[in-house]
Amino acid sequence: MPETATTTSTKTVTLQIDGQTVTVPEHTTIWEAARRTGIVIPALCHKEDLNPVAVCRVCVVDVLDNGNGRAEGLLPASCSRECVDKMKVQTNTERAETTRKTLVEMLVAEHPHPCTRHERDHDCELELLGEKYKILEPIYTPRNYSKGKDPSNFSIAIDHSACILCDRCVRACTDVANNKVIGRMGKGNLTSISFDDNKPMGQSSCVNCGWCMVSCPTGAITYSGGVGAKLPIGQLLPVEELKLFPIFAKVSSQFLERCGGAVVRREYKKGELICRQGEFGSTAFYIISGTLDIFLETDLSHVRTKAESGGLFKKVTSLLKPRHEDGRKEEGDKRYIPIDGSVDLDYNKPIAQVGQGELIGEAACINLQPRSATVRAATEKVVVLEMLRNVLDILRRQKAFRAEMERKYRDRALDNHLRSVPIFRDLSSEFISYLRERVQLVSYEPGTTIFHQGDTADAFYLIRMGHVKVVENYADGQSMVLSYLSRSQFFGEIGLLGNVQRTATCQAIDHVEAVRIGREEFEEMTKQFPAIKGRLQQVADERLEANQTRGTKLRTLSLPQYIEQGLFQAQSLLILDLEKCTRCDECVRACAQAHNGVTRLIRDGMRFDRFLVTTSCRSCRDPYCMVGCPVGSIRRKHDLQIIIEDHCVGCGRCAQQCPYGNIAMHEFEIAFTDLSTGQKVKKKQPKATVCDLCDDQCLGENEEPSCVYACPHDAAHRVDGQSFFESLLSSNSDNQGS
Repeated sequence: MPETATTTSTKTVTLQIDGQTVTVPEHTTIWEAARRTGIVIPALCHKEDLNPVAVCRVCVVDVLDNGNGRAEGLLPASCSRECVDKMKVQTNTERAETTRKTLVEMLVAEHPHPCTRHERDHDCELELLGEKYKILEPIYTPRNYSKGKDPSNFSIAIDHSACILCDRCVRACTDVANNKVIGRMGKGNLTSISFDDNKPMGQSSCVNCGWCMVSCPTGAITYSGGVGAKLPIGQLLPVEELKLFPIFAKVSSQFLERCGGAVVRREYKKGELICRQGEFGSTAFYIISGTLDIFLETDLSHVRTKAESGGLFKKVTSLLKPRHEDGRKEEGDKRYIPIDGSVDLDYNKPIAQVGQGELIGEAACINLQPRSATVRAATEKVVVLEMLRNVLDILRRQKAFRAEMERKYRDRALDNHLRSVPIFRDLSSEFISYLRERVQLVSYEPGTTIFHQGDTADAFYLIRMGHVKVVENYADGQSMVLSYLSRSQFFGEIGLLGNVQRTATCQAIDHVEAVRIGREEFEEMTKQFPAIKGRLQQVADERLEANQTRGTKLRTLSLPQYIEQGLFQAQSLLILDLEKCTRCDECVRACAQAHNGVTRLIRDGMRFDRFLVTTSCRSCRDPYCMVGCPVGSIRRKHDLQIIIEDHCVGCGRCAQQCPYGNIAMHEFEIAFTDLSTGQKVKKKQPKATVCDLCDDQCLGENEEPSCVYACPHDAAHRVDGQSFFESLLSSNSDNQGS
């Protein structure tokens, strides 16, 4: 979307449009700048959510001063011409209006009147311009002129005679929906749109998403009566009632009619659940009236292992340890738990409220991830609109809707979102007010690169929604995924704290929205708040030190060996000496007995010399387990070890996505306080567990986990990965030399 390109610039230009002075970010087009001031420039080939191509030329304007004191002889298309400082533009001069009228007349000449869309809804953009210029029925139009129709699709009808070849359907199919089904065919007067290699639409690879219909300005692509996906039974609202809600005011009536089942009105009484944490989410909820509680139905505890004496071997057992009893260092400074909403939950009391005009469940709907929290009606009557992804997607591309959501975020949520990051806890209300109108809210489509390793650093990013992949590239052409970042995590600080260049590449994995703080605002923040700068510097130093440590190891081994053999583990590795191992599986059985019947040890893996590295969690080059956690409880430490934090809600997403089956779900009997009612609740609480080689269990300095104790042949050993393999390599080298 062109919006991404314009919003990433911090420089501005000032110009005059029809005598009004307007200041906009550089690279903003004249059409967009005029629109921001309330001046409407007609356009047929351009639409706010499409890349401009300047095909129809109806949006031409007169440039009286191009910024250098000179007028331009040609009339540029305002949808593609960028604003220049000190430029003066007139949109309605006689020359511009005459040109515009001529262009409209030429298009109307081969357009059926009225077309299907104008006859039904009176909103064909071409015929509305024809009515404005009183040229709706030019003398050149032949009677019964037709270029053919295509009724093959069950819900979308094609009338090639009404097509003006604006390419809006082509760009919507290619750039927005990423389906690449629609293109052009033919030459001259025979030119028309086509599907695949000129197949009927119903026989093509079209997925029937409807973006072409929504984008078409005329009756060339219209709704023909079929319907798409529907929600379970709810109060279906006719199009005229949906249009009364401000969020649907500018959505195509044809789209709403075609999706008449993808939006339902639901009412809830106090105490009724709207959705539950961990469940699969495919819808979003817009609150019409009332207040909702958002809370976690979980015990803030993490899985620990504890040594037990008795029997032939010393055993370990799994248990939950509450955070206040056994806090872990990496979780000690957390204050908020990120969820799929405009607020984050306080760690000490994970419950919050949202009300009228709020949108919840957006990330679950767009990115198809589990619900991050349970939502319950808090007032006597709550009314929400529940919508499927296709409806939410069309809303997100409406600038009026985006602007309203961004305004609410800036006014209500930015303060809480910034303070949810422990590093920013010292920010004053005054400085947040300073940032409120200066930060940029940017969005990225799946697969988009936010910046590349080696780029000049110009901004700091705080994630609002989605997942960002951080990748480090090495000189030998290999790369490693350092981390997946989610809501309330940040990136980009290293380059702004003196390093200048980006040390890694950051990419959007799914639909990502982020708060972008420019270099100027970032430097002002670190200047006013030295404590924040110190904490950011500490994070940057830790990340750089981890990078340097990996670089040192890479000088000893190539990256594939480094990853595959598990040498990235800064703590312990479990290895099996295959010359001693008899494959009796006593180690596997001992691990299963210690962890409620589910082993965390797999007697399989990469071999190095005569040793088998059996680390259950392999800290993969690309750890898929980290993608899609609804509360961000699984992450990678600086030493690349995967850990699961204590606010895991037990959705099982990480276990499902682990390609090696090395993450297990364990159920525990817990009693916790339902914060929305104050009552004690008992239930089975699942938690994700991953093998950490019992590093966090209560063993003495010289004691070993049960898998090592259980080995009857002294084949299993727990070793320091780096020192063990460096010693082995050195020994092998000496033997070869002798």
